[in-house]
Amino acid sequence: MANHKSAKKRAIQNEKKRIRNMAVKTRMKNAIKAVRSAEAEKAENMTDVLNKAKSVIDVAAKKGVIHNNTAARKISRLTKLINGVQA
Repeated sequence: MANHKSAKKRAIQNEKKRIRNMAVKTRMKNAIKAVRSAEAEKAENMTDVLNKAKSVIDVAAKKGVIHNNTAARKISRLTKLINGVQA
């Protein structure tokens, strides 16, 4: 454990951020899984599910949980997946 007061504070802050980031990442992963399962089932609401997933991924990037390029890559791959099914 940290010895200095500032180091102890930083450890507490890091733990709070870690928990917050875990929640955002879990939400993002679940949204991606929903898109992939909708694609596998050939569901009619694929575009709605995709738009919700895009929003969740963008929020994760905006909060700094994932890098902007990672968010763009994930959105691109999901869009490509759905567009391939609809074509």
